[in-house]
Amino acid sequence: MSSRGRILVVDDERSMREFLEIYFRGEGFEVATAESAEVALAAAEADPFDVVITDIQMPGRSGLDLLHDLRESCPETQVVVITAFASTDSAIEAMKRGAYDYVTKPFQVDEIGLVVEKALEKKQLSAENRWLREELRSRSAPRNLIGNSPAMQRVYELVAQVAGTKSNVLISGESGTGKELVARAIHELSDRAERPLVTVNCGAIPENLLESELFGHVRGAFTGAVQNKVGLFEVADGGTLFLDEVGELPALLQVKLLRAIQEKTIRPVGGTRDRQVDVRILAATNRDLAEEVASGRFREDLYYRLNVIQIALPPLRERMEDVPLLVHHFLAKHAAELGKEVTGISQEAMDRLLAHPFPGNVRELENITERAVALSSGPVVDLDALPPTVLARERAERPSRIPEGGVNLEALVADFERSLLREALERSGGVKKRAARLLGISFRSFRYRLEKLGLDGSHPGGE
Repeated sequence: MSSRGRILVVDDERSMREFLEIYFRGEGFEVATAESAEVALAAAEADPFDVVITDIQMPGRSGLDLLHDLRESCPETQVVVITAFASTDSAIEAMKRGAYDYVTKPFQVDEIGLVVEKALEKKQLSAENRWLREELRSRSAPRNLIGNSPAMQRVYELVAQVAGTKSNVLISGESGTGKELVARAIHELSDRAERPLVTVNCGAIPENLLESELFGHVRGAFTGAVQNKVGLFEVADGGTLFLDEVGELPALLQVKLLRAIQEKTIRPVGGTRDRQVDVRILAATNRDLAEEVASGRFREDLYYRLNVIQIALPPLRERMEDVPLLVHHFLAKHAAELGKEVTGISQEAMDRLLAHPFPGNVRELENITERAVALSSGPVVDLDALPPTVLARERAERPSRIPEGGVNLEALVADFERSLLREALERSGGVKKRAARLLGISFRSFRYRLEKLGLDGSHPGGE
């Protein structure tokens, strides 16, 4: 029989080590013992344990010292601290240093057994979360979700955290930010990945057909219902149902959706019997659903059923440092699809893209890139392949000709440079290193330009 886990018992009292070793071996664990913190740390660093049970008071280094060292070298190992010298101070200190729990001698053997069981559950959850994060970086993030900005890193972390749960998730964000890609990443990293991910665009299906689309119908339920139809809830049984633009749902459908989520049952249009379904709901909206609830256009009870966990996607203008990465991703994608040898983009064209506000977000950038690939006559996308919407702003900002009275070139260039520096600071949330990257200059050069133009660059975002 395989071991239920590996436990290290650390105590300077031989009788206590032997007692706990016998008990936990009898419970199916692999058990090792150590008489000091030094011996325990060496054993754990050589081959990490799932749980370490350690006394606090020992000759030499204490159990709290061992706890501190284990947090550094074996961060996923769960530590249970036991002591005959119970005090609130030592309990607080143990928890501050990262102990899973604190048990006082004398204790019931079942008590410490239960604590270890719970510690193992936490260890397993921690390992699963790490695996999910690694899977997201290696699978979904490069393939679907593109971006290394802090804003996208926070999205990746949330996706990794929620993927392994059963909770419903509401994905919010402007049109074109990639809400469906986030839904797909959550599904692919969940334990439902082998079952269907079914997508419903709630705003694209006529209201009179939406109920049948979701719940199905029986033959003769309405004119044109010539045979039974399975609804998308049943198609997604055991998997995930993604309700895109859920804010577009009409009031009657909101009531029926709420019932389906609460009861985990559906009733086809014209049917007389409920059918059990096991479906996880992911929903997306570009509306402010809280505002829709306040105005009475969206049911409050349904909102809370959908919004168990919320993932808010940032607009592209708030993560402009991701634009170059996205551009090269889309260049490779559409060059392959169109059979063209387009491999890069000129600095002038990239500068124009970095100055564009992207009201259509990532979807707009992909459309621009696909157009540029199609129109490019060479291997490098240049200004002439960009659409007028991107170039118009450049023409509007630059004078078409020198006026009769002439211009102060240095002042004009300084004003233009000052406006770019300010815009870069705004887009980066005041973080100067990120602002420098947006402008393609070093951090030292950025600071020099701020000082030269009399801009202090102060912002809560700091360096």
